[in-house]
Amino acid sequence: MRTLLIVEDEKLIRQGIRVMIQRSGVPVENIIECSNGQMALEVLKNQVVDVMLTDIRMPKMDGIELVKEMQKLPYPPLTVAISGYDDFSYAVEMMRGGVREYLLKPVDRDSLREILEKLDRELADSRKEEERRLLLACNQLRQVMESAWISPSELQLMEEQIGHRLFPSYEVCCFAKMGGIENGSNTACLFLGEMSGSSVCIVDRESSPYLLKNELHDACVGVSCVHSGIAELREAYLEAVGARKIAFCRCLHEYRQDVPPAETVSDGVGQPLFAGTMAEKAAQMPAVITDITEHLSEAAGEKAPAAMEEAPPCCFEEIEKLVQLLGTDRYKDCRCQTDLFLRKVKRGAFSPLQMEQYLGTLLEQIRTIYGGALQDQSEEMTSLQKIYGFQNIEVYADAIDTFFDCIHSRTDGRSEEHRNQQKLLQAVRYIQENFSKDLNMAVVSNYVSMNYSVFSQEFKQYTGKNFVPFLKELRMEEAKRLLVETDLRVIEISQKVGYENDKHFMKTFKATYGVSPSEFRKNMGFT
Repeated sequence: MRTLLIVEDEKLIRQGIRVMIQRSGVPVENIIECSNGQMALEVLKNQVVDVMLTDIRMPKMDGIELVKEMQKLPYPPLTVAISGYDDFSYAVEMMRGGVREYLLKPVDRDSLREILEKLDRELADSRKEEERRLLLACNQLRQVMESAWISPSELQLMEEQIGHRLFPSYEVCCFAKMGGIENGSNTACLFLGEMSGSSVCIVDRESSPYLLKNELHDACVGVSCVHSGIAELREAYLEAVGARKIAFCRCLHEYRQDVPPAETVSDGVGQPLFAGTMAEKAAQMPAVITDITEHLSEAAGEKAPAAMEEAPPCCFEEIEKLVQLLGTDRYKDCRCQTDLFLRKVKRGAFSPLQMEQYLGTLLEQIRTIYGGALQDQSEEMTSLQKIYGFQNIEVYADAIDTFFDCIHSRTDGRSEEHRNQQKLLQAVRYIQENFSKDLNMAVVSNYVSMNYSVFSQEFKQYTGKNFVPFLKELRMEEAKRLLVETDLRVIEISQKVGYENDKHFMKTFKATYGVSPSEFRKNMGFT
């Protein structure tokens, strides 16, 4: 259990009960002590208490009156009455008023432990059921937010079923995914989880400033206007999404939206907005910058700046050329262009919608061109497509810069490997055509312009053999062919396969095949 309240006017008894609870083996996160019912009632009004142990006879407000008053609260605790033998009749009366258990003084350690264990199980079961109901309610609230149209009868039914989950007046907040907020941690906040790449919660209007100042102090939060009821929930959500986009782009801690964004201008996620073949996509791509004032911030309700800056590449062909640079030594040009664009977005020169279109197209081109080199980077790609899952545009810019560096290193490495493969192929052909000459690894590595040590390693990996055995095998194979197919003398064959010293040739041949060149020729039918 989270919180337990002990209400007892005698300090020693109160402290003794506290020690017994701490030693009972039942986990209790927080134990509060009060010396009378009046103090206890103030505690109950200001926080949720799971279990309360209360004496009956106390000054200012006794246990009987305390139990009656707490029934008026939204979350009365499970209560255990503590009484002396003479007060037993009062304990019975309190149990009729909602008290769950009673203990006689002096409090028995085992009896207290049994009661705590029983109430703890009951609380656990109750929480599981409440979590299940809350999850179902949150799913229904999400459905209302994400559905373009729900019939009045359906809204009325939801109002009856889950309307009590909403606060009398509320705001919807939209922000980047964070780990610190969850249902149960704040009774004034209903957390709905991730929606369209951002986290969404419904907040009690009175508690909204506290939430923004504390739990969301590091976030760039989009906040809706004040609303009430299920029927206004989608409107509030659209306002929060539009405000979140402005907060994201301008790196603002908080931005409140007065006008909901047009629902048709964006998917709200930052995913690529076009489908079909490349030609079809090019046809779909709007002239985003042609009339930039018209498009600016339609999705967010902001006013266009008086002076507009030069537009970024806005067609598939231009963006494709930019993406192609990632595989070259000019990859930083792509980084600089994208960084410049994002800085202009931050200054308000381009709208969130234009940013989504530009980045969505850019990432789609990257997937098309470099997909083979980024097979293990699919999570990073998916993350970058969910633009508003990042805290703000500066964090996003850092992430996409890192991604560009990764692409360049992968493609640059792949290009280097391809170049080496071509050089090794060239080296093998050169050896095959010139093995009859005085040939060594230094000559060949220089011929293909590779470092001697690098060539040695790469050659073995490419052919499966070191250079000397590979050259010897070529020469011996050619020597066998000449011995069988020609009547050249051994000394002549020696010279034709690259051995100036015929004795060295004959020694190498015999070590390779077990017989001398003359014996080999004889065995093959020559005299």
